[in-house]
Amino acid sequence: MWNQVRKLQKNRTVRYGIPMLLLIVGGSFGLREFTQIRYDAQKIRKKLDPALEARVNSQKQSVILEEEYEKLKDLKLEGWKNIRGPRPWEDSKEYQEQQRARFNKGT
Repeated sequence: MWNQVRKLQKNRTVRYGIPMLLLIVGGSFGLREFTQIRYDAQKIRKKLDPALEARVNSQKQSVILEEEYEKLKDLKLEGWKNIRGPRPWEDSKEYQEQQRARFNKGT
């Protein structure tokens, strides 16, 4: 019996492999618990008062959506042209003037 225990203690798989596997598997479960605590704390911080949340959602959302719909309804979207914006190294005002001149020249 003791001979078998000594053989197992000298075996490299038992000595290094099993602890490594236990560390990897156990570590993944431990990290899962710690990350869950993080997300639970974020949920608690973001939670609003129910009365305030109801007031914000019901009053603002419908008005904002209706206003945006009215703005978009009046626009003529058939004749627009996509104009590239300036690169970071280009002067924005000068480049926009060049783009507008090209656009006006082309039409």
